[in-house]
Amino acid sequence: MSAPLAGLNVIEFAGLGPAPLAGQLLGDQGAQVIVIDRASGQTFDKEPNRRAKRSIALNLKHEQGIGLANILVSKADVLIEGFRPGVMERLGLGPDECMELNPRLIYARMTGWGQEGPLASTAGHDLNYLATTGALHAMGKAGEPPMPPLNLVADYGGGTMFLLFGILSAIYEREKSGMGQVVDGAMVDGVIAMMGLVHGQIGQGVWENKRQSNWLDGAAPFYRCYECNDGKFLSVGCIEPQFFAEFVNLAGLPEDFINQQMDKKAWPQMSAYIAGYLKSKSRDEWAGIFEGSDACVSPVLNFEEAARYQHNVARGNFVEINHVTQSAPAPRFSRSNGGVSSGPVVSGSDCDSILKEVGLESDEVARLKEVGAIT
Repeated sequence: MSAPLAGLNVIEFAGLGPAPLAGQLLGDQGAQVIVIDRASGQTFDKEPNRRAKRSIALNLKHEQGIGLANILVSKADVLIEGFRPGVMERLGLGPDECMELNPRLIYARMTGWGQEGPLASTAGHDLNYLATTGALHAMGKAGEPPMPPLNLVADYGGGTMFLLFGILSAIYEREKSGMGQVVDGAMVDGVIAMMGLVHGQIGQGVWENKRQSNWLDGAAPFYRCYECNDGKFLSVGCIEPQFFAEFVNLAGLPEDFINQQMDKKAWPQMSAYIAGYLKSKSRDEWAGIFEGSDACVSPVLNFEEAARYQHNVARGNFVEINHVTQSAPAPRFSRSNGGVSSGPVVSGSDCDSILKEVGLESDEVARLKEVGAIT
């Protein structure tokens, strides 16, 4: 069976973070992804976000380099770029120019702050975007600075995933209108969109605006991590009463905890008791006790352990490419699954084959290399 996105042609302008992951995920599902790099010869064999892609290196400060980029754009379904607002316009590759060449083009833009607004042209990173959405304020321990959640939430949750949602929505709309459009993907927008549950609780007056004071931020004894006697940790996430009851019973905790579950005044004492109690065994001993139950308890694994974890192994959640353990393609489909079509390639290594596909003869390619349009 062909992959779900087989036949979709994507041009990705090389960058960092959310945009390359978007290109990789599209490539995993069968899209033909061409990265426009700045120079040839760079090795990416240890970078999963470069897999399932081909590469051409163009000098975008050279008139004929721009001309080659235009040829590729004219034949693409999707363009992905992750530069600050105005960069692509200054290159002559902004939405107006590209969509004049290709009116069906989905022009997908990935930034932190969005294409307009007072911060649009300023630098930022995941932590900054989280800070201004309200999300970071809720992360971490009471009385301590907020804790960065790696760069998963704004960069990849609010960024990559919403950019992909926008791209696929625009492709669907194009089937009806016949027209492409610009997708303005902003990490701050995506993070705010993911916060519906918290916003709803604020509206209901049940969310306290203090760190570690609510049932999802580490205050509740039934939704937090606990240290075991080997220095490793268990995650306990038994929110529903029946799951918390199973946790209490399997662990051998006092039965009156079950009736106190939603009594916030009892949480500090319960948490302290459970923290001391769970230090009586190792992480893996506790994991064995809870395994297969609905107590919602899981061992906190490091990256190497996660790749060996029985559930991940059974589902084939990890693959190894160039001795780098990384994700298998996700999500999965009943009929048309994709796959990792290729590992990362050296930048510029597909130049000749790509330009041949768009109609250039080998002597013209050689000339363009000689004048510096191809780097």
